[in-house]
Amino acid sequence: MTRTFFTFAAERHFWIKALCGVVLPISLASCTTSTPKRDRITTGSIPTQMQSLNFGKPLEQMTAAELAQAEQTAGNAYERSPKDKTIGLAYANVLRMTGKNTQALAVMQQVAIAHPSDRDVLAAYGKAQAAAGQLEQALATIGRAQTPDRPDWRLYSAEGAVLDQLGRSDEARQKYKLALQGQPNEPSVMSNLGMSYVLSGDLKTAENYLRSASRLPTADSRVRQNLSLVVGLQGRFSEAEQIARQELSQSQANANVTYLRSMLSQQNTWAKLSDNKGAKADNATN
Repeated sequence: MTRTFFTFAAERHFWIKALCGVVLPISLASCTTSTPKRDRITTGSIPTQMQSLNFGKPLEQMTAAELAQAEQTAGNAYERSPKDKTIGLAYANVLRMTGKNTQALAVMQQVAIAHPSDRDVLAAYGKAQAAAGQLEQALATIGRAQTPDRPDWRLYSAEGAVLDQLGRSDEARQKYKLALQGQPNEPSVMSNLGMSYVLSGDLKTAENYLRSASRLPTADSRVRQNLSLVVGLQGRFSEAEQIARQELSQSQANANVTYLRSMLSQQNTWAKLSDNKGAKADNATN
């Protein structure tokens, strides 16, 4: 099993989607048939709720078999208590991790009916909408969860994620910066900001943000995996593999780098996709 490479972003019509058939965040090897699709958005807005069901490890570190067991356990708990907030959030989260975005959205719709004013629920509902491709609806839902008198940095980050997916990068980066005002040096937000620059083809700026984020003591493995990806996209495969090995097994790191090499070796792939965004790709094939 391979863990996600991108910390943040979801279903978008940008170059990563064209390359892999799935969207940010992805593990490069998740483009193969051996690994289930992972959560397409990880904004930091919703903590991993599965820990409350005693799974003992983050979802992104689970094998396919462990994820299947987590889905079954959470599903059984949800069936017994469909209005329970924590269980509903957990079940929707694991469904997204296994690529079942439509079902995750249906679960969150029910949880939102039971908890219509809960900020955590609204944020997770917006996340599920975005993962299912309902981007404008997601933006509206997250906006309802935010309150001007008590702004939540996690919601700013989530809002930025959806704006990035809509191609509104300048607005997205403003939201990330607002999030950082509320939570300075938050690695998940800095990683999101870095990945925003990946989408516009500015890999050097992306690497700067991700490298800074990865040095923070609270950075999780996904931040460093994002850094590995951006380094690899610039053709520095040995360095990318070295970073990836800190988080993945040797075989997983090798699989990611092998896929990345294959992806970038396709004739004019980066240039064609970057042209669609009006971005330059000089660094991608060096």
